[in-house]
Amino acid sequence: MTDRENLLRKVVRDFAESEIEPKVEAMEQTGEFPVELLKSMARIGITGIITPEAYGGVGLGYLARMIILEELGRVCAAIPMGMQVHHMACAAINDFGTEEQKKKYLIPLAQGETMGCVAVTDPSGGSDLIGMQTHAELKGDKWILNGRKCFISNSHTSDFWVVIANTGEGSKGLSAFIVRKDFPGAKVGRKENKMGLRGANTGELVFDDCEVPNDHLLGAAGAGFVVAGKTISETGRTGMAAVSLGILNACLEEAAKFASERILYGKPISELQAIRFYLAEIYTDLDICKLLCYRVSWMKDQGMKCDTETALAKYYTCDRALYCAKKAIEIHGSYGIMKEYKVQRLLRDAMVTIPAGGTAEVAKAAIARTVLAPYKK
Repeated sequence: MTDRENLLRKVVRDFAESEIEPKVEAMEQTGEFPVELLKSMARIGITGIITPEAYGGVGLGYLARMIILEELGRVCAAIPMGMQVHHMACAAINDFGTEEQKKKYLIPLAQGETMGCVAVTDPSGGSDLIGMQTHAELKGDKWILNGRKCFISNSHTSDFWVVIANTGEGSKGLSAFIVRKDFPGAKVGRKENKMGLRGANTGELVFDDCEVPNDHLLGAAGAGFVVAGKTISETGRTGMAAVSLGILNACLEEAAKFASERILYGKPISELQAIRFYLAEIYTDLDICKLLCYRVSWMKDQGMKCDTETALAKYYTCDRALYCAKKAIEIHGSYGIMKEYKVQRLLRDAMVTIPAGGTAEVAKAAIARTVLAPYKK
């Protein structure tokens, strides 16, 4: 890491411990993201980390983003969950938006005036993009959007959403739109009550003959599959990997601290071989996942193709975060399932990362395609 990246890590860690940690219990109770922190996060570059300076961001790239989300997740995984989806919206608009769209929508995102939101998943399923039921039809100079989106992060904390809808047939029959919440026919639906990542607001978006001006089409008509695929793969998967990497850091810290302080048989349980083996497993998984996550972020910054690497980082880091959270609870014994101990929250948060941002099975399918590609006839 460079001196700049190490300094960034320190600044974000200090911010997370001083500004976020005191709000964790409130987030656990309400399930609400503390939007009052957005301006503070904007000042230290969190909200605009991948957005170019020309549009109000700091443009430090994906490795810097990984460091930021990891450090936030070490304190509270719900915060980087909301931020990583925010970054997905930034990436989609920056990659596919017109100059006018970038000036109008990237700047408020980078400056923390609102949260970014990407709405892909229908009640019919998130993995089946082509089978999406939310649809839009061009009538005159407006698209008429109908349907419902579910399990959408930042649904109720965002002023506008990047929405994928069906506008035709097949993979070229999807289109992407920037939909403002004040457009006629657009509204938020229910808020979800999740078991983990409590402070990351999740809910429904509802479109009832919603009128979307044609100049709010993101990319060309029929480009929605590409917009969704690139955004989820390159920004969403790396973001979810970063959230889980933060959880892994916290698992090791909490487990090692408890093992060093808990006295059993007249000595700290860290002296017991079984406990040491558990700690070694968590440390090993954390180190492997760091290498996977930092590598894919570096590849993205170099402009390298990294579809397989993003799938690998997302699948493996989320999987190991869940495993290590369980091990951390086992080290704590009965204390581990008590609400006043952090490890029970780490387990609940890790559980939610498994389907979020694309299921493990979809990621493994992407990895398998790379494995089989040399043998394809």
